[in-house]
Amino acid sequence: MKSIYIIWLRQLKRYFRSRSRIVGSLGQPILFLVALGFGLGPIFAKAGQGNYLEFIAPGIISMSILFTAVFSGIEIIWDRQFGFLKEMLVAPISRWQIMIGRTIGGATVAVFQGIIVLILSLFFGFKIETFTLVPQMVLFMILIALLFTALGTAIASILEDMQGFQLIMNFLIMPLFFLSGALFPLSGVPGALNVIASIDPLSYGVDGLRGAITNSFHFGLPADLLVLSIATAVLIGIGSYLFSKIQI
Repeated sequence: MKSIYIIWLRQLKRYFRSRSRIVGSLGQPILFLVALGFGLGPIFAKAGQGNYLEFIAPGIISMSILFTAVFSGIEIIWDRQFGFLKEMLVAPISRWQIMIGRTIGGATVAVFQGIIVLILSLFFGFKIETFTLVPQMVLFMILIALLFTALGTAIASILEDMQGFQLIMNFLIMPLFFLSGALFPLSGVPGALNVIASIDPLSYGVDGLRGAITNSFHFGLPADLLVLSIATAVLIGIGSYLFSKIQI
């Protein structure tokens, strides 16, 4: 457990040492909140769907967690190229402890990033319906962060350099986000799109986070928790296995 704690602490120190990274990672969420929240807000309201900013804010928070978590996992590639990973792997600790420590550390960073975006959204006019559901909201943020940090670790364990990273972003991460219902309601969408959204694990994270904030669910709270928990456990297992097979 001490080894996991040390690796977790190392992840946090790396993140907080880079102020430019913290500020830079807020650019895209702010752009989405302003451009989409206010730009499409009147159209959304005319369609009788209410306040678009309040609808989109949970999706943007999920987006911030998603990208931060995946990038935390992808850092393994950088560590491998610069020799930091080799130093870690030859240390007298098991690889699964390294993987768990990195996953928890990356997830902590992603949750922190999501909380920052949540606070920023409040300044743009977003309102939380009831603060009694905030613990539930944090739970979903943690599950999303763990899930996609583990996914990033699994991907980075397979890739040997950053050349394949754009491929992963364009054909996996971006579709996961845009098809999750983060930017549009899933009710009433075409059947094929509804099926895709139903097998997208981020859909359940977005729905759970939105339900925790607005007290309105699409899939339902039990389904959201069950799917996210299972997906997180499976990906942590896959990530641990692939990480254990890394050649240095």
